[in-house]
Amino acid sequence: MKPGDIARYLFLAIVWGLSFLVVVKIVEAFGWVGAVTFRALIAAGSLYLLARLFRRKLDFSAGWRPFAIVGATTVAGQLIGLSYAAPRIGTAMAAIFVAAIPLFSMIISQLWGLERTTRQGFAGLVLGISGIVLLVGFPAVPVTFEFALGCVASILAALCAAFGSNYASRHLRNSGNWETTIGAFLFGGLMTLPLIFAVPLERIPVAMDYLYLIIAAVLMSVCTYIAYFRLVASIGPTRAISVEFLVTVIAVFIGATVLGEKLSAMQFIGGITIMVGCALVLNLVPAWMRPRSSVPEIP
Repeated sequence: MKPGDIARYLFLAIVWGLSFLVVVKIVEAFGWVGAVTFRALIAAGSLYLLARLFRRKLDFSAGWRPFAIVGATTVAGQLIGLSYAAPRIGTAMAAIFVAAIPLFSMIISQLWGLERTTRQGFAGLVLGISGIVLLVGFPAVPVTFEFALGCVASILAALCAAFGSNYASRHLRNSGNWETTIGAFLFGGLMTLPLIFAVPLERIPVAMDYLYLIIAAVLMSVCTYIAYFRLVASIGPTRAISVEFLVTVIAVFIGATVLGEKLSAMQFIGGITIMVGCALVLNLVPAWMRPRSSVPEIP
């Protein structure tokens, strides 16, 4: 990769890894609905104002429906799931579930006929699912109803992210990165806004809470999305999405050192199993570890 690509890769890994810590902070103040709603609306608004400031032309000719669907999945569904899950299962486990997004993406792309799954990809899928079973089935904390709901929310968040990514690549391929980001965050924020009446704020926010919210919206949403889309255009989606592996490592380290979270030995093995499975799905394993080329693809 070029120096600029390496810089974007490391930027995404560090910022997205730290984002789990910030999510916990804003959920404590704004609730798991408010954290997503305000973050999304601030992100959409700030990026739109930035486009106006730089006199960047925006083209939303694709229509409102594709932006709404991407916003409902990659923003509302994914971020609601993570905001709900992180305080209940810990940032480390939530991050490991995020690393499983490529597994769900492979299933969706196969069902939609966007890709043909190889034996290597199928093996990665089996490993990934096995890792999720280990991650959920052998926790280091007591299994409560809240813990189970957090795990379900994390899986649904990963599914939403995978669906939204495939949908965007299929229906918004001619839309710009700025338009897709603005549209997704705007619709995502508007869709979660009514839920605030059902899930009110946890407490009266203070100045530091608003600072965390702005950091999450501007730095960890707008800046990272723009950097990620530029990275995809430069090195391709497969290599770009591998940044999730490094994100997971950073998030687990922060969860253990800063938040005092623990993972059982079986969960640790499960996390490694998921990442190996994703590496097979993304074709990121060394050549000598790959199945022989003579193995036919699975139709």
